[in-house]
Amino acid sequence: MKVKNICCIGAGYVGSPTMAVVAKQCPYIKITIVDINESRIAAWNSTDLNKLPVFEPGLDGIVKEVRGRNLFFSTNVDKAIDEADMIFISVNTPTKTYGKGKGMAADLKYIELCARQIAKVAKQDKIVVEKSTLPVRTASAIKSILDNTGNGVQFQILSNPEFLAEGTAVQDLLKPDRVLIGGDTSSKEGELAMKALVDIYANWISKERILTTNVWSSELSKLTANAFLAQRVSSINAMSEICEKTGADVKEVSKAIGMDSRIGPKFLNASVGFGGSCFQKDILNLVYIAKSYGLNEVADYWEQVILMNEHQKNRFSDNIVSTLYNTVSGKKITFLGWAFKKDTNDTRESAAIKVADNLLNEQAQVSVYDPKVPEERIYTDLDYLNTRSSDENKSLLTINNDPYKACKDSHAIAILTEWDEFKNYDWKSIYKNMQKPAFVFDGRGLLNKEELKEIGFIYYNIGTGN
Repeated sequence: MKVKNICCIGAGYVGSPTMAVVAKQCPYIKITIVDINESRIAAWNSTDLNKLPVFEPGLDGIVKEVRGRNLFFSTNVDKAIDEADMIFISVNTPTKTYGKGKGMAADLKYIELCARQIAKVAKQDKIVVEKSTLPVRTASAIKSILDNTGNGVQFQILSNPEFLAEGTAVQDLLKPDRVLIGGDTSSKEGELAMKALVDIYANWISKERILTTNVWSSELSKLTANAFLAQRVSSINAMSEICEKTGADVKEVSKAIGMDSRIGPKFLNASVGFGGSCFQKDILNLVYIAKSYGLNEVADYWEQVILMNEHQKNRFSDNIVSTLYNTVSGKKITFLGWAFKKDTNDTRESAAIKVADNLLNEQAQVSVYDPKVPEERIYTDLDYLNTRSSDENKSLLTINNDPYKACKDSHAIAILTEWDEFKNYDWKSIYKNMQKPAFVFDGRGLLNKEELKEIGFIYYNIGTGN
């Protein structure tokens, strides 16, 4: 079948960039992105491209090109489902905060709601594509709902996990390492459904880079990819602590092992810890799956990746406290960066949240500057932890739109996000206006250590003996 109409349910960090690129590369397909969040859809339809809900380099230009031509944003979910030949489910699958599997298993309530709505509305055959990150065998649950509550309509379920890195999502979509499509390989209908999706991607991606598998392999591949990447980060962070004790330099160690062709250089930068919407959630999901099958050793292995990441965040904040003479009470600590990585406004699981919470527990006065994260997002992130009241968070943590004002009168500066602009600041001016001695805790290894020390800063970088 040739797909002419696509509906994507979910206008977030995955669905919207993906559909924008598909719309650009396939002008013959009408794509409607739907969401029940009216303010989010209004933002996507805004004439001010700076107000798009998702910041990704290059995304605003693509949205400007295709919006209103063959890409549309709407809150009319039923209409888009009814008209679509293919429906992408790209809704949130957070870690459960209640009941069985609390703190580990994926919460699939939004996925189930989507399936039930599709079943209720659909009047002709549909291809349903899992785009959200899901535990293995979720496709069977979706198919069961669709087949048993539908109107005699035939559904084919495909798994098409995203392998996007926030900050480079547009390039990842335009030039992916691979596209993975899982489906029912045992039936002609399943093969035809997979071919329909392959044909869409083949408009700009060579067929050698488009892999087709059974649906279970596709679902598990996504979790495995994120687990392996996160494992590398936790591994180099574990080595950073040894480096600090022995006098080795983790950057030199990282470079040395990264030149080994069997290992490679990527994801070997020691830091304050990984964040983002996927790594922690997917590993916890993997841990829960392993435990549910009685694979306790497997579960323990992957859980250690998360424990190491939490240890790194706590170690970073502990170092700030101990270095500032074992008390930060009443002292101003400036955070440069709140997003979990540069070139995104996403803060989910950002290391900055945990480090800030730890310092606020010590009664520090935290001042935050981030070039892309709005004020309300920062306070929401802190309030979500329920460590203290919202009023107390606002009294202890302030947000500034000017980095120089954020740093004025600070006892210490902590680099929590690797925004490139931080490297180009007038650090002599910043030093002049700080309390002395002036400390910099570089959680991303971003700044020039010798240059800052020459200015007068006491500089701490993860993974060096300083």
